[in-house]
Amino acid sequence: MQSGELAGLAGVSVRALRHYHQVGILPEPARRANGYRTYDVEDLVRVLRIKRLSSLGVPLERMTGLLDGPDGSGDTHSGVADSILDDLDRELADQIAGLREQRAAIAHLRTHRSSPDIPPELARYFAAYADAGVPADVARADRDGSVLLTHLVGADGMAELATFYERLSDPAIISSVVALIEEFGRLGTGDAGDTSEGIADLVDRFSAIVAQAFDDVPDPDPPIELGSSGRLLGELVEGRLNERQRQAVALLSERLSTRR
Repeated sequence: MQSGELAGLAGVSVRALRHYHQVGILPEPARRANGYRTYDVEDLVRVLRIKRLSSLGVPLERMTGLLDGPDGSGDTHSGVADSILDDLDRELADQIAGLREQRAAIAHLRTHRSSPDIPPELARYFAAYADAGVPADVARADRDGSVLLTHLVGADGMAELATFYERLSDPAIISSVVALIEEFGRLGTGDAGDTSEGIADLVDRFSAIVAQAFDDVPDPDPPIELGSSGRLLGELVEGRLNERQRQAVALLSERLSTRR
């Protein structure tokens, strides 16, 4: 039989047969005078065995020991099969655990009516501020900043970051924070508080709330170091602010750095 017939009988593609040849698990038959390769039923059985091993997740490069044992039917006594099956079982267990975590994250996001691109650990925070009526443009900026920040702190810093956001989600302070955010949004528009004194007053009130949230979060061990990556967060924030707002953020950062 030719490659097309073999592939059809085995339920694989001709391209798959070529790949099996390339990785060395299916010997290439010699070409006949007409230039075509001719396969026999032994090749069909071997392809069916390859297909079965693939369905279990056995990598092609690890199939040789199973396909070509001393008796030609796979060496199940040397431990090759046991080793491969043990590895597959561990990999599947890890995949199952990962899928369970994904489902839990999806359930958490659904519970808090959050967008899938928001870190699940921060979903409660975003839900609380959405309910409190935070302006849409602020919510978008906060989302983008949080996505970047969670990436920068990594898994090691996620617990502390989530605790900080949880403190800011306290119902006792949300209304005050939203009011300050709205006041911040009016900076640079000629509002009555759009003066150096007004900015300083706004920062004083906002830093008092944020500093309290910081104080409730234990210092991570080891400390989180953003290094040069920290500038990316600054670029994201500054790129969306006007001059007055940048002044306020710089002053807030200065105030908070002296308290940590």
